[in-house]
Amino acid sequence: MKTTMNRRELLGALAAVTTTSVTPVVAQDTTSHSMDKIGRRNLITDVEGLQVGQAQNDIIRTGVTVILPDTPAVAAVDVRGGGPASRETDVLKAENLVQEVDAIVLSGGSVYGLATADGIAAWMGAQNRGFTFRLTPGIPPSPILPTACLYDLANGGDKAWGQAPPYRELGIEAVESVSKDFALGTAGAGYGANAGRLKGGIGSASALSNAGFTVGAIAAVNSLGSAVAPNTKQFWAAPFEIDNEFGGLGTSELKGDLEIYRGDERPRENTTLACIATDVAMSRVELERVAIMASDGMARALRPSHAPFDGDIVFALSTGKRESEGVPRPVLTLQVGSLAADVLARAIARGVYSATGFTEGGNPAWQDI
Repeated sequence: MKTTMNRRELLGALAAVTTTSVTPVVAQDTTSHSMDKIGRRNLITDVEGLQVGQAQNDIIRTGVTVILPDTPAVAAVDVRGGGPASRETDVLKAENLVQEVDAIVLSGGSVYGLATADGIAAWMGAQNRGFTFRLTPGIPPSPILPTACLYDLANGGDKAWGQAPPYRELGIEAVESVSKDFALGTAGAGYGANAGRLKGGIGSASALSNAGFTVGAIAAVNSLGSAVAPNTKQFWAAPFEIDNEFGGLGTSELKGDLEIYRGDERPRENTTLACIATDVAMSRVELERVAIMASDGMARALRPSHAPFDGDIVFALSTGKRESEGVPRPVLTLQVGSLAADVLARAIARGVYSATGFTEGGNPAWQDI
């Protein structure tokens, strides 16, 4: 039985399905936004089977965000930054045993924030959630919790925690608060974040494809690069904006700047963390390509991005609530990945747009410039 397509057959299938609807999940023209709609919430939780929980500490100026699927979800990761702080990303390699994750965790706190997953693992284990060959009384399962952290240690919060960083407790608080609705801006993993010279934050967005699948993104924006063009309030992501979701200021003043980095930002204190999700069933290999393509969304929304100082990471996961029939798998991956890059760019802009500044100290918020 023939199971592969040669290059000519693939190109022919791509040309055919970009103009016709052949199944409930069909291919589409990925160059046009006219075929896509925002999900009901315009959040990653528009993807069926997902909830998000957040917790923060306003004295320490840090926080946690957990993306929790209803059931274990296939996942992959793309690491573009030069200084990542992460946990359990190797488990996401296609050749490794476990093909599904129990949650994706984003946290402040740099290396200290990795303990966030300790709290979430304990919470899940107590509910018999996690990987196991068989449930055995007295032996807890092992939750699979890929985690990435951003640097918010120097944002003016009280970090004198000695030997008791708060992240384990924040992780439990976050996972216990999961919901379809959650706050944007100065919240969760983006609570203590900065984006260039502005206050950063947590952002999210979604799109319902005309092909029938949903793509959502969430991002904790703590970037070296700026989300807005120099001396303006216009977002680099403006070409991808839908329904004035981050101010509707347009693109009139967007242009290249040869001195985009002037040296007064704070290198080594940066990272943008993101998670892409879709409801269409995909393999880990396909999701890895989606994560790679989605990383372009960072470059569309932040200048510069993927710097040596950044720990930029994009996770991608599939809840598998929708099946694709009749669409060549490379075409489906193209569709999801292309839309994911645009949705991530929008999520990043929404995180900065929604952020509020601290009462004392810290970067100004976009709304205040």
